[in-house]
Amino acid sequence: MVEVDELCFSYQMGSPIFVDFNWSIAQGERWSVIGPSGCGKTTLLYLLAALLLPASGKINIDGSPLTKPRLATGLILQEYGLLPWASAFDNVSLGLKVRQLDKKRIVRITQKWLSQLGIKAVSNHYPSELSGGQRQRVAIARTLALKPDLLLMDEPFASLDALTREDLQNLIIKLWETMSLTMVLVTHNIEEAVFLGKRILVLQHPPNTKTIVVENTGSGYSEYRKTSDFTQRCKEVRELVERSISP
Repeated sequence: MVEVDELCFSYQMGSPIFVDFNWSIAQGERWSVIGPSGCGKTTLLYLLAALLLPASGKINIDGSPLTKPRLATGLILQEYGLLPWASAFDNVSLGLKVRQLDKKRIVRITQKWLSQLGIKAVSNHYPSELSGGQRQRVAIARTLALKPDLLLMDEPFASLDALTREDLQNLIIKLWETMSLTMVLVTHNIEEAVFLGKRILVLQHPPNTKTIVVENTGSGYSEYRKTSDFTQRCKEVRELVERSISP
């Protein structure tokens, strides 16, 4: 589905972050991206969303060059991105209104996702009246209401307490299974990367020139956190991240 080919990118007057970087994501795969601070995790996600464009090389999605943001790509951010003056219902329905769907369809789709994410009871509440977990559920509902085929997430649970974070991680797995999404999660949390990613991309101190992938096929069920395989994958990923902290 996604092909990153000979990607080169650096910020203006900055050192290169990616140089001749190659990576591929198959349809329906679930990836985590992890690495030390400043390694380019969020930059890579923004390149996949076409919020940034490569200096050279290319990114193809479904065989088409990525030159601008695409309607079928969903992006979920750590800070939720909710309109503070709009209710949960209005925040979820925002993208549907932008796409000018008819009102009955907007209501039907919005209510479906409010219900599916367990926030229908707070649909008339404003973001300031919601917990962090509820706000993130609103952000997820708003994104999934637009039927993305590629879901990009940038540290979506970093500001949440441990139990809420695990609850939402479990929710993401269920949504991935039911919607056949292709998913890329950026995180600094090793345990989160291992729980959510069937494949884990480890970025290193820039410039990133090669693809380091940890296979993690056992992930994706709530009890995985308690297994020896989970502990071993966490150790493996930690060693790779620690090895890459210094150039």
